[in-house]
Amino acid sequence: MTESINFVSNFKKANVASITIFLLSICFIIFKGLNYGIDFKGGTLIELRTETGISASSIRSSLNSMNLGDVNVKKFGQDGDYLIKVEQKETNSNELIPKIKKKLIENLNAEVNFRRVENVGPKVSSELLESSIIAISLALAAMLFYIWIRFEWQFSVGSIIALFHDVVITLGIFSALSLEINLSIIAAVLTIVGYSMNDTVVIYDRIRENLFKYTKISISDVANISINETLTRTIITSVTTLLALVSIYILGGEILRGFSFAMILGVIIGTYSSIFVASPVLKFFKVSYKTLEKKDEKIVP
Repeated sequence: MTESINFVSNFKKANVASITIFLLSICFIIFKGLNYGIDFKGGTLIELRTETGISASSIRSSLNSMNLGDVNVKKFGQDGDYLIKVEQKETNSNELIPKIKKKLIENLNAEVNFRRVENVGPKVSSELLESSIIAISLALAAMLFYIWIRFEWQFSVGSIIALFHDVVITLGIFSALSLEINLSIIAAVLTIVGYSMNDTVVIYDRIRENLFKYTKISISDVANISINETLTRTIITSVTTLLALVSIYILGGEILRGFSFAMILGVIIGTYSSIFVASPVLKFFKVSYKTLEKKDEKIVP
């Protein structure tokens, strides 16, 4: 029984770091807020292709003269490709798009091709935001119920604390960096929930097995043994996933950059929390093989 790394000795330091970053993330979310995209605020998204040599600033100045509200222009893809996000002020987008096209042609003196136009009204955007919050809440509740049935309530509490930790810190980083929150980011958050839970379940399953195997040692030592036994699997899974996500971030273009960045954060934070957040909770509740035996006795008729 060889222990390669003493994770337990770092639990206290890791917990202090986790609580600090968690509280900072909450402060950013509450006081700075999240930078919602048009999916949640309402507005118009235009994918534009024009002649090369035309700058984003010239497109922005042309649109600002139309009094459209907040206008964001980003270059992406090939030369001459731009992504324009316009705050929704006019309810009739059918009238807005021709006006924008006419204005750009007049001011830029160049041919303008609208490759994609998406419009989200205020009512739809509020419904999408509400649905996203419900989706994340239901995912967390479903995970809580599954772990409660699969293991014990102490394991369930630990897994939910780890999941909540991962989601809040990811959103906190997005808030701190003023990165846009749209539907793809919500999809990334839900994926993070699943990924983090998978890592936590693997470690918890080994801890539960080792609690019956090593009945004479403490939960701290059992957790340390279990984490080391599953460490190779955890590292290989995380590294291979990160390689794919970094490739998407670099090569996937502007559209996939937010999603891939959220996933990269989630994989790193989720791997960390499965070791340094979920496991210490079992130590806090003083879980032992006797605790598990009591539950098994209740189940057996």
